[in-house]
Amino acid sequence: MIRCDTNNLIFALHTVHTSYIMGVDAKGRLLHMYYGPLYESDPLAPPAPVYDPGTLPDRLPQEWPCPGLGDNHAPFFQPEFASGVVAADLRFAAAETVPGKYTLPGLPAFRTTGAPGAETLRITLKDAAGLTVTLLYGVLPGSDMITRAAVVENSGDAPLVLRGVPTAVLDFPQESFPALDLITFDGAWGAEFTPCRAPLRPGVQGVGSVGGIPTHAHDPFVVLCDPGATETAGACWGAALVYSGNYRIQAERTPLGARLSLGIEPFRFAWTLKPGERFTTPEAAFVYSADGLAAMSHRFHRAIRRHLLPARWADLTAPRPVLLNSWEACYFDFDEAKLLRLAAAAKTAGCDLFVLDDGWFKGRDSDTTSLGDWVADTRKLPGGVAGLCQKINSLGLAFGIWVEPEAVSPDSDLYRAHPDWALHIPGRETLAIRHQYTLDFSRAEVRENIWRQLTDLLDSCPVRYLKWDMNRTLANVYSAALPAARQGEVYHRYVLGVYDLQQKLTDRYPDLLLENCSSGGARFDCGMLFYGPQIWLSDKTDALDRLMIQYGASFCYPPCVMGAHFSTVPNHATGRTASVEARMAAALSGTFGFELDLTAYTAAELEALRPFVQFYRDHGALLRTGNVYRLLPPDGAGAAWAIAAADGSEAVVFAAGRVLNGRRLPLPFAQPGSRYAVCAAYTGGARPGAWQPEPAAGARLRVQGLHLPAVPGDMPGYIAWLKETDAE
Repeated sequence: MIRCDTNNLIFALHTVHTSYIMGVDAKGRLLHMYYGPLYESDPLAPPAPVYDPGTLPDRLPQEWPCPGLGDNHAPFFQPEFASGVVAADLRFAAAETVPGKYTLPGLPAFRTTGAPGAETLRITLKDAAGLTVTLLYGVLPGSDMITRAAVVENSGDAPLVLRGVPTAVLDFPQESFPALDLITFDGAWGAEFTPCRAPLRPGVQGVGSVGGIPTHAHDPFVVLCDPGATETAGACWGAALVYSGNYRIQAERTPLGARLSLGIEPFRFAWTLKPGERFTTPEAAFVYSADGLAAMSHRFHRAIRRHLLPARWADLTAPRPVLLNSWEACYFDFDEAKLLRLAAAAKTAGCDLFVLDDGWFKGRDSDTTSLGDWVADTRKLPGGVAGLCQKINSLGLAFGIWVEPEAVSPDSDLYRAHPDWALHIPGRETLAIRHQYTLDFSRAEVRENIWRQLTDLLDSCPVRYLKWDMNRTLANVYSAALPAARQGEVYHRYVLGVYDLQQKLTDRYPDLLLENCSSGGARFDCGMLFYGPQIWLSDKTDALDRLMIQYGASFCYPPCVMGAHFSTVPNHATGRTASVEARMAAALSGTFGFELDLTAYTAAELEALRPFVQFYRDHGALLRTGNVYRLLPPDGAGAAWAIAAADGSEAVVFAAGRVLNGRRLPLPFAQPGSRYAVCAAYTGGARPGAWQPEPAAGARLRVQGLHLPAVPGDMPGYIAWLKETDAE
């Protein structure tokens, strides 16, 4: 709900549990006043701060801080006028409330669908020199989410250049917030999403990317929280940027307080606005919790599931296919006969979908060639993709395929015909990364060529799943289609091009299950989830490593969007061995599939996998829609977690590693007045099909905890299903 006091110019955004309040001071400056627990007092909001000419401008908690007029925080907004002036003085001009949440042309954003009470507040700020900024605030009440974006318009009579533009800024006054912790989610290839928590120190700290994609190093999501905040207590502010390109999220601590800023990375960003032209920023999404990190995560998960995923896939109670991906089974070494044997084994194990990964297109025997030529290699597939698809379908499996549309190999027909279509700096050698270049997706004709190739492929047979990969960062960033003065637009235009093509793809093929990937989690962000309902979380399939990766990702992202597969042992990347139950625990917590050569399994071993597949079918709706509880954080040796129904009536508890030492595990979702049936499987114990329920009191489970078995070995696993049976 949005409430506006038009007499005092105070604007309050309310969700079920939170409030976000702004006010206009006597000089017309829009100030941030409050973001926290639901503010229900009268008057509408706390008194607006009063500033006189003797006050430092740094003390102004402005909703849209401007450079050049005494605000000495690290600048984010940098409008450069034709005169060379880089300064702005934006004052309040108008405000309006409209039902429903705003949309952003050409950009992903949280949706209004299924959001009763969703509203938009538009606040217009103007600079007399010829600049207008319209701030957009979206309210998703039931998900406790506030979103922000902005439209910057050149309302003058000469061109201006944006050399930096934020999406949102949030101030935390020193007197109210003397100390805060910053949590970021960092890593590398195969080690994404490691949480890093540290006190917010004086100066600027933050995360970002200049690689054209978010990269493995940092995710575009951060948390500010009370120093004492835990999973179940303390104030937490989560902030995510709904964007898939270069970005910056920075927190700055000064003696006057802290400021959090989110937006496009200013490096190599320079966007020219002619008179009357507008620039729309990406969206930022905020969630506040007074009850710790778990509640913050639950609210983000609820909003992503309800309001971000494509409409076709928003019903998470509907079945999702269990797939087998061919990559770790075959790599580039396969022919049609080998693929069909693999598919037959996948069917025996209970899979629904067979996915053909890299190596299927002409001349593709290694990663050194052929990207950009999306036509089947008939040496491997005599009947082409359509012929293989028909044979896969005859086994009772749906068919999916891998592509990397943004890349081109120097050794490819596409590059030989159109070398200028790759990003390339004139007069310099083009840098190959992973033996490939990047196509200039800022150009419509480049996207059109890839679009034709993709539609030819997808129209040739019933492809039900498409894995869209992107295996390198951008370099040589220069477009042959833009003049020198507009090269600062290429990075952002590239991202808009990716969004454009994925929107066309999902519009034309609404039933296509699109899974994005970028060497694993290098482009795992809310922007990509707008187009595809799941993302391959990491190329590391080792069960122990996955515990940390999936743990870190869960602070923002629900398990239903995390690509997770059961793989072989010893693991191809680490050489480690883990039990079937440990590997299943990690895989069942995500989208669930297989990534191994099942033709090496005996008939009995394949049959032993089927109960786990059936478990996913039986409990998939709970696993995709439930709340995540991080019960024992990964410590390098193991972890425990649960996914529970919102009312605590049902849950799946997972544990893996050396935490299986006979301890008791308190379950915060268990209802004290209820009794539960507990069905468990673990290494050395029964398979899911043979589970025997044991009764347990909800109060005991909540306080004393669930008794975990003591299981020897480095990576045993445990999976328990709890179901409320009756009241105590």
